[in-house]
Amino acid sequence: MSWNLPLTRAGEPGSELTAGQDGTVIRRSVLPGGLRVLTESMPGQRSASIGMWVGVGSRDETSGHFGSTHFLEHLLFKGTERRDAMSIAEAFDEVGGEANAATAKESTCYYARVLDQDLPMAVDVIMDMMTSARLDADELETERGVILEELAMNDDDPTDVVHEEFSKAVLGDTPLGRPIGGTPQAIRDVPRDAVWEHYRWHYRPETLVVTAAGNVDHDELCRQVSEAAVAGGWTLAAGASPRPRRGDDLDDVVLPTEPAHVEISRPVEQANVVLGTVGLRASDERRYVMTVLNATLGGGMSSRLFQEIREKRGLAYSTYSFASGYAGAGVFGLYAGCAPSRVDEVTELLVAELEKLADGGITEAELRRSQGQLRGGLVLGLEDSGSRMTRLGKSELTYGELLSVDEALERVLAVTRADVQALAQELASRPRTTVRVGPFGG
Repeated sequence: MSWNLPLTRAGEPGSELTAGQDGTVIRRSVLPGGLRVLTESMPGQRSASIGMWVGVGSRDETSGHFGSTHFLEHLLFKGTERRDAMSIAEAFDEVGGEANAATAKESTCYYARVLDQDLPMAVDVIMDMMTSARLDADELETERGVILEELAMNDDDPTDVVHEEFSKAVLGDTPLGRPIGGTPQAIRDVPRDAVWEHYRWHYRPETLVVTAAGNVDHDELCRQVSEAAVAGGWTLAAGASPRPRRGDDLDDVVLPTEPAHVEISRPVEQANVVLGTVGLRASDERRYVMTVLNATLGGGMSSRLFQEIREKRGLAYSTYSFASGYAGAGVFGLYAGCAPSRVDEVTELLVAELEKLADGGITEAELRRSQGQLRGGLVLGLEDSGSRMTRLGKSELTYGELLSVDEALERVLAVTRADVQALAQELASRPRTTVRVGPFGG
């Protein structure tokens, strides 16, 4: 099942897709203005999760606007023409709902989970935030301090630091290499006018994707979203198209071609190390091969990293591998936290396990085990409406297709041992980056 279907317009029924034996139904509509609405109706649910996505993240900031994306994540909750910050908070608290937001490198999402009967309220409040945020100057200065404290908190966590520095080292001096939350200096420097310009340019009907899952009526949600958009002052022009999905032919992705070693001294009890390289783009058809490789190498208690570094040698409590894909680039890495005196040994073991995978591949038993782990994780991960809502948003913004659970499982099961070894060989041959954070250098 994919979005290779005729787009639907307001007044027409949404594309209707049966998503599996559980009876869920997925629909997608493009409303006037290019505003997209996707829903997954889940029989028997008494709750609903809704997300409002814009395909803008930290990589989309331009000079003079750095930090604006993270600022907006905070400021949209600080008041509109119709509501102050307290009214926004009370709207969800008084119905026992939850509301929050998340910024990423390529998207921002404002989301809520409420009882099904309270979904109209959630739509009204979040659409009000999306269309009519005041970005009050005094509130901005208050949030400037809050965000700086958030960045300081992250900087106090060596695990956050090692991952952030690894991403920056692998992705280099590119927009993708910038920290999602902005740097302290960028947050201090960005003026209110720059944040306002960023908001007015990116928060528009053609960039908005609304996703909802649970006990949701698709046509009713389309009506509520349209009315809220107009009430917020947006013009929903007939025949307008959504902003095109981000492609891979981006001129801002020129990645480093040399190995790198970064060592950061911090007065902590444990050393943190990440070793890795450039990974796969989000659109790469081998992303399912990567999930199997990742599960085998460092995805669970039976993985090679866990067994070799923790179980056999007792050198780490936490060790795993990870992969992230973006338009035009990706990262792949291996992590471990260990005693500072053992960091060289652990680093060598991370290298050795990656090279063993490239040289010898995986066994049939490992392939079956990893596929089973992924199969169970995929199905169990879709037990709640929030996960399904998120899947809709990422599918629309990133992949341009939404697979049914059965189709996704088929792709996982189609991965072969040869596929995994070929990808491991490719990853192992690329320039490696090592980042270590710990009590080094006195």
